[in-house]
Amino acid sequence: MASSQKFIIVAIDGGAASGKSSTSRGLSERFNFLHVDTGSFYRAVTYQLRQAGENPAEAASIAQALKTFKLGTLITGRDAMIKINDWVPGDEIRSQEINESVSLFAAVPAVRGFLLDYQRDQATVARENSFDGLIMEGRDIGSIIFPDADHRFFLQADLEARAQRRISEGQNDKIAERDRLDSTRKISPLVCPAGATLIDSTYLSLDEVVDLIAKKIQAD
Repeated sequence: MASSQKFIIVAIDGGAASGKSSTSRGLSERFNFLHVDTGSFYRAVTYQLRQAGENPAEAASIAQALKTFKLGTLITGRDAMIKINDWVPGDEIRSQEINESVSLFAAVPAVRGFLLDYQRDQATVARENSFDGLIMEGRDIGSIIFPDADHRFFLQADLEARAQRRISEGQNDKIAERDRLDSTRKISPLVCPAGATLIDSTYLSLDEVVDLIAKKIQAD
């Protein structure tokens, strides 16, 4: 596809296993966008905080620990990978322990504040590396990180379909509990942003979801 004349920012939000990552990667390839999975950012920070012996209930201690974290970005293909003190996360951030604790750490105000500017700076990273746009997925992208994004989408699917997706990935993820925690936290809760396009992917294939969003992007 030919390069866009305008740098485009696309926000994709949704609960666990709603199809955000697969959809975002498909769109990043189609439009030459830098793909940013902010869930991996929170998982990486959670992993490092757990390694440091931090407890999500100890907000003050977490705030001090975060001061020792230096963030960077490694681009692999069209994916932006977070670096914390030069460590690049791998499969360890997809473990059962991280699945069960990431929402707890992500609800800590200091953690969200720590990652806020870093997430927004990924647009600069994309521009500097000659991408035609940025596609960022998460739980507060269209509401907090990029409320003025060119396109904002919210993906949803019924609980059974999402649970089956996790099983097919070989993961045991307490989806309903994570959704509850993410939707009820006081800061940057998981919501469908006003004005965003809501897409139910329960009965749609990945290609159908990608095509649907791509048409909306191209229409503008």
